[in-house]
Parts: sequence; structure tokens; C-alpha cells
Amino acid sequence: MDPVRIGILGMGTVGQGTVRVLARNAEEITRRVGRDLRVVHAAVRNPARLEALDLQARISTDPWAVVRDPEVDVLVEVMGGTGLARELILAAIAAGKHVVTANKALLAEHGNQIFAAAQQQGVMVAFEAAVAGAIPIIKAIREGLAGNRIQWLAGIINGTSNYILTQMFREGWDFQQALTEAQRLGYAEADPGLDVDGGDAAHKITLMASIAFGIPVDFAHCHVEGIRALERDDVVYAAELGYRIKLLGISRRRADGVELRVHPTLIPESHLLANVEGPFNAILVESDAAGQSLYYGRGAGGDPTASAVVADLVDVARTMTADPSNRVPHLAFQPDALSALPLLPMAEVESAYYLRIHAHNRAGVLAQVATMLAEHQISIEALLQKEAQEADTVPIVLLLHRCREGDLEQAIRRIEALPVVARPVLRLRVESLAEQ
Repeated sequence: MDPVRIGILGMGTVGQGTVRVLARNAEEITRRVGRDLRVVHAAVRNPARLEALDLQARISTDPWAVVRDPEVDVLVEVMGGTGLARELILAAIAAGKHVVTANKALLAEHGNQIFAAAQQQGVMVAFEAAVAGAIPIIKAIREGLAGNRIQWLAGIINGTSNYILTQMFREGWDFQQALTEAQRLGYAEADPGLDVDGGDAAHKITLMASIAFGIPVDFAHCHVEGIRALERDDVVYAAELGYRIKLLGISRRRADGVELRVHPTLIPESHLLANVEGPFNAILVESDAAGQSLYYGRGAGGDPTASAVVADLVDVARTMTADPSNRVPHLAFQPDALSALPLLPMAEVESAYYLRIHAHNRAGVLAQVATMLAEHQISIEALLQKEAQEADTVPIVLLLHRCREGDLEQAIRRIEALPVVARPVLRLRVESLAEQ
């Protein structure tokens, strides 16, 4: 059969990794697909950076030249951004080209429009590389668990934040020290906001939730918190209570809607997810027939992400001659069968909680706090009270039983209004991640 002709937008780490994997494993890929996968056109800002690749393809500095090239069958978008990339992908779809993308932000924010356009044109949009790098989590949820009713999923899906939290635990570093080291090693960007403030993980959990529960992509209603507010002491206190702190993306199906949230979370130290360290990713999925399944691996980097891009190219090549109506749907469920199940506000989420309260060293402080919690039907499971660390203030650490977040927020506002409370209260959620 004729080769599948590929155009690539963006020749950074992932783009070059894709070219290398296609070249290195060409024979193996052809054996799997039954035809060659050949890069015929690539767009790059600086063509000089491609000299070491020995790429036998046309090189353009204009990405539109690749999209409009009639010899390109499949467009690979690894340039990033949500403006120009969206226009280019929609133009490629309109021209009848299949698309493979690693652009999680684009799909989380504009996925509904892009998937609808692809459905109308009878082309595929494949995006395994957009979530968790080399871990084939999209395929696992969409195809491997297709016979299951998925109840919830929770994942460490940002390697930068996981590296920082690992170093805070292992080395006793504070947040800034761990971030600086992550930047030195290349795990964190010069502007790390998307990673440490939770946005990157929110893009990924939004896509996974859509596939798991058959709901439209709705990034705007994902609750997002990052790890900047965490102090070294919080990691220590959590360990004393038998927990590790991880930045988790969590989505859970309930009778009245779907939870969709990203935030630092206390996990029992014996749990598998608690022991995922450094820049690695892991996703835990619970479904009715399969029970719990864990997917672990490298969540970023040139070759790991390129592995997912090439896997998508293989899928596209295999199905290019198939009846479009019989292909695997983009969001796992048929487009006309997506659920109207709403995304729930955080006030309706129930969890156990960790509170850190800095109060002036006065008699009766704990009694006042306990009373306010009790008035909102919130009970205390465990307590740590430490020696004063600052002039005249002492940290009080509480582990609370499960309660409704809206009730806890009301209690926290009252606690923070007490004259004896010196700083805003830090609240972290606690998840057992046990089978339910």
C-alpha cells in the first residue's frame, strides 16, 4: 500500500522525538501497520535546528504550508498554544486530513468544537500524547475498559509538581528550593505556573473525565488548586499522620453529577500512588468489572511523548480505510450519546480534610476551633499540636472526618475571624483511594 504521508507542525523536543522514533523503528512499525509512515513536510521556526536529524522532507517556516500541502494525509500538531494551533487543526480537518496532537490545553478548552468538526468530516483526531506522555491511558479508558462502568479515576499527572513534592519529602527542602532544582534539571519551565498552579493537570483530568464518563469536555468547571501554598512543615506533619502529599487530578461519577478537581491531596503512605516519585506519572482507575487498575510511567519528555504520538499515527494509519462510522469515537461514547450529567461545584464534594492553623499561644484556642467545627457537624479524627515556631504563635494540625466542603468552608471563615488566629488556614483534602 502507499505510505501514509505525515506533516508535522513544531519540531521541538516532541516533534524531533517523533521523527527519531519513526526512523528508528520504521521496520517494526511497517510490520504492524502494513504500510510505511513517512514524514513529507515539517514546519519549524529555525530550520537549522533540524540539521542533525537528516530529515528527508520539505521544511517550511510557515505552518500553513504544511496544512495546505495536498500530499499530507495526517497532520501532527506538537507546536502548542490554543490560538494558531486551533485554526491550523480546524483547517486541516476541513481539508479532510486526520490529526494527531499532543496539545492538552487546546483540547481541554476547544475539544468539543474540534471533535464535532472531525466527526462531520469523517476524520480522526487522536490525542494519546496529550495526557501522561508514554502512558497509554486514553486507549486504556476508551478501549481497554470499554465494557466497564467507570466509577472514578485519580492521577499524578504532572511530573514537575510530583518532583517538587518528592524532594520536599525526601530532602526536607522548602517549595522554592525544590522548584529551583526542578528548573535546573529541566523538569520545570522558567515560568512554572502551568505546572505548580495545577493548570496542566486540570487540562489532562478534563480530557480523561470526558472519556471515562461520556460527558462533553468542560475545562471551565474544573476546580483547580496548586502546590505553592504548601510548606515543608505540611509534608512533615502529613508524614507524622501516616500520609504523603501529592497533587492529584480526581474525577468521580455520582448520582447527581461528576466531580472534576485538581488539588494537593493527602494519600495513605502505604498506597501505591503515594510511592510514585520524581517526574513519573500514575493514574488509578476504578471500574465495576475490572476493579482497580494502575497505569504508571514517564509522563513527559521527548521520546516518551513521541511514543504516544507514533502510537496514534499507527492507529490512524490502520483505520484510514475503515468506515468512519465504525471507528472508535473521540470521547469513547457516540457523539449523540454524550451525557448531560453536570459537573458538581466543589461545595458539594465530600472528603476528609487536613487543616493547619497558626494561632497565638493562648489558653482555649483548640476548644474554640473544635466548637466551631462541631457546630457545622464536622468531627476531628486526629490532632497534632507543635511547639511555637514564630513569636507567640503555634501551629495546630487537625485531621478531620469526611464532611461536605461547603460546610467546612463556612467553618474555616469563622475560625479565621477569631482574634487568636494569626494566618489563613491551610486546608488539604484527604483521599483513601480505596475500592468503594
